[in-house]
Amino acid sequence: MIVELSGLRIFGRHGVHPEEKEHGQDYLYDVELEVGERGASDRLDEAVDYEQVAHCVQEVSDARSYDLIEALASAVADELLRRFSPVRVLVRVRKPGIRPGGLEVDYSAVTVLRSP
Repeated sequence: MIVELSGLRIFGRHGVHPEEKEHGQDYLYDVELEVGERGASDRLDEAVDYEQVAHCVQEVSDARSYDLIEALASAVADELLRRFSPVRVLVRVRKPGIRPGGLEVDYSAVTVLRSP
């Protein structure tokens, strides 16, 4: 069983450039936690609570300013592994509206896949 949150929007002040840290922007998170059969019983106390997962991601984002989304995604993955003990975790962080070299792209992204 995989618990998934897609498009979780969280404001953050991450980036290499001072203006990114000063103004901040929304980041989009996609999270997957492979949890075995937790939740099959239809009891929330035996499952992974989506709200707790979302708050965990926000807490990591709010805890500090990261220069690279690679480090941010890694920190989120590590904390999800620590708190929820999944078999596997996938974290994708998307940074929309960037203009590398003046070129327009929808977003940059980093995906981290981890197991305990």
